[in-house]
Amino acid sequence: MILVEELTKTFSKPIRQSGFMGMLKTMFTNKKMVTKAVDHISFKISDGEIVGYIGANGAGKSTTIKMMCGILTPTSGKVLIDGMEPYNSKTRDDILKEIGVVFGQRTQLWWDLPVIETFNLYKEIYEVSDADYQERLAYFTKVLDLDKFLNSPVRTLSLGQRMRADLAASLIHNPKVLFLDEPTIGLDVLVKDKITKAIKEINRKYNTTIILTTHDMSDINNLCSRVIIIDEGKLLYDGELNKIKTKFGDIRHIHVLLNQELDVRKMQEAFPNADLRFKKDEAKYDEISYDALKIELSQLLDYLSNNYQIKDMQIVETSLATIVKRIYEKKEA
Repeated sequence: MILVEELTKTFSKPIRQSGFMGMLKTMFTNKKMVTKAVDHISFKISDGEIVGYIGANGAGKSTTIKMMCGILTPTSGKVLIDGMEPYNSKTRDDILKEIGVVFGQRTQLWWDLPVIETFNLYKEIYEVSDADYQERLAYFTKVLDLDKFLNSPVRTLSLGQRMRADLAASLIHNPKVLFLDEPTIGLDVLVKDKITKAIKEINRKYNTTIILTTHDMSDINNLCSRVIIIDEGKLLYDGELNKIKTKFGDIRHIHVLLNQELDVRKMQEAFPNADLRFKKDEAKYDEISYDALKIELSQLLDYLSNNYQIKDMQIVETSLATIVKRIYEKKEA
């Protein structure tokens, strides 16, 4: 189990003044600007869970993950993985055997070596037995479709091939916890689908706890039943994915083609508390966004049919991306 309790991380840097004299003053002053990247965050993650950890750029996601991996030490609070602090030098070696990490922008594979040689090196580093290694290698080769490039140098791989190899490398020692940071970034739909299915299968087979950070909401929808949202270092939401609509609004969209121009002002006056939003979609249809918790679809359809001739219409359900966008829009308003 992972326990994060009142986790806080601050960074400080000297306050620099402009010009040559300002630079000199900076050298002889102790004035610093303190930034709180993570601000008293607490949550628990049970064994075998797949949890989405999301937020805007600069929200504090990467800083949290680095503390959970032991790369950074908290300013205050704590992280415990199976009761051990990952950043504690006394327990660090034990913790490293329990976690795996995949960073979408960086590789842990040796660039000029064949993929299989990296796997062999990790086998020795993590002291994996011959029997376990052969079983896992065969399994990952099948699930991630690695056989075509196992003997190819890493530098010759496509992005999709490298990501599949990176995922396998992070799992050779069968870690209890796997951190995935943008694991499908830049990948085409077919490769994303293959990696998503592999992650599900690995979670099912090994009961691996997975923490996923991503900007791709389809990854969250496909993999996670629980999501944690942070912003400016603070926890905004921690709960079931299917309940997030209740907390932040069930935003839906009507795409409608009318016989004349939609009178936006008149419709807003008809439903002053519905928080309606309007725009033209790519097909030049009127897109009317509404919160299903504040107004019934039948009310909007009755209004449109009574005031216009409807030539064509489509109703689109809420997407997680839309909800997250609305959360940040409300914060900035």
